[in-house]
Amino acid sequence: MSFSSMSKQQVLDAGEGAAGEEVMELIPGLPEEVAEKCLLHLPFLYHRLFRTVSSTWNRFLTDAPAKPPPHLAPASAAAASAAAAVSVSFSLPFLFAFAFDPASRRLQCQALDPFSRRWLLLPPVPGGAAAAGSFAVVGLPRRGEIYVIGGVEEGGDNKAVRSVAVYSAARNGWEEAAPMRTPRGYMAAGEVGGRVVVAGEDGEAEVFDPEAGRWLPAAPRRGAAVARYDAAAAGGRLYVTEGWAWPFERAPRGAVYDAAADSWREMARGMREGWTGSCAVAGGRMYIVAEYGEWRLKRYDEAADEWRMVEGGGVPPEVRRPHVVAGEVGEVAGGRRRIYVVGAGLDVAVGTVSAVAKAATTAAGVVEGEVVEWEVVKGPAEFAGLAPCNAQVLYA
Repeated sequence: MSFSSMSKQQVLDAGEGAAGEEVMELIPGLPEEVAEKCLLHLPFLYHRLFRTVSSTWNRFLTDAPAKPPPHLAPASAAAASAAAAVSVSFSLPFLFAFAFDPASRRLQCQALDPFSRRWLLLPPVPGGAAAAGSFAVVGLPRRGEIYVIGGVEEGGDNKAVRSVAVYSAARNGWEEAAPMRTPRGYMAAGEVGGRVVVAGEDGEAEVFDPEAGRWLPAAPRRGAAVARYDAAAAGGRLYVTEGWAWPFERAPRGAVYDAAADSWREMARGMREGWTGSCAVAGGRMYIVAEYGEWRLKRYDEAADEWRMVEGGGVPPEVRRPHVVAGEVGEVAGGRRRIYVVGAGLDVAVGTVSAVAKAATTAAGVVEGEVVEWEVVKGPAEFAGLAPCNAQVLYA
């Protein structure tokens, strides 16, 4: 992983220096950037214990990337983007997988440590009784938070609920958040501009502001109902598609919510007709793992309104259905992008997407070629029965 030229401890020192407080070294005798790397290897599940080592460790481990010190507050959109990139470098990407245990019929959450490649069991999700696939899960990567939203209670009455639970990686715990304005199940949801947007099949939508801790109404989507097949958030928009389904009686429908304009529009034809799998957003780009054939990876080219095949093989066959996908919000070293495909038993295919010299020339201009390389992280034998239903990447 790449580190910021200005270390996290230097940021903290600068903030404390204004108050005239002396700040001790993180690890006496070690350069600060080396000490930082050491502390970044500490599993976040044990940060609460490590904070008791010293006041300096406590400040380092509790500093919230989403809230930089006042003297570093960005003054422009470009500065905000740069600050966000720096804040990600303070932490490591952990893959969080939600899966149902067929024996207990309970939802559990595991986090994959990027160094040890071991799964860490997280505290149980409050409630956890919603039917599989009926609730939404949204991650706010730079805040280190995951929201589990709504759903339909298991049983005969299919009652939708308003409840929302939020997980904080800094605390390694769950809390109840403000409930939705309307009970919902089987909804589309995603992070748009640092807020959580949910949209029901009926077109009604609402937005959660994590800073204010409340839900606000959003513009409703007009037209025929769009049954959620998949959804993704990128570039300040939430994309919702009902996807292709057999028999192919008609073209799929899709809609796009623009947060800045608080409005909906129809999804571009090429996007909706080529959306034939599960979408992951990595480094600002939209990729899908195709449901057919060899599970090849495709990237959406907005200028040409088409999905382009990424070179390299498909998802390795060791990773089996059912599967879910997730992507890292930032780029990794060398401008690469990383995608995770979590399969049955929590076997994980880690795809690293890189640019290639070969590029295609189209009516929209020259399109950068890409290639993906896969690595498989096998799940423990005791996970053999787990069926994943969602995956998120948080910086913890």
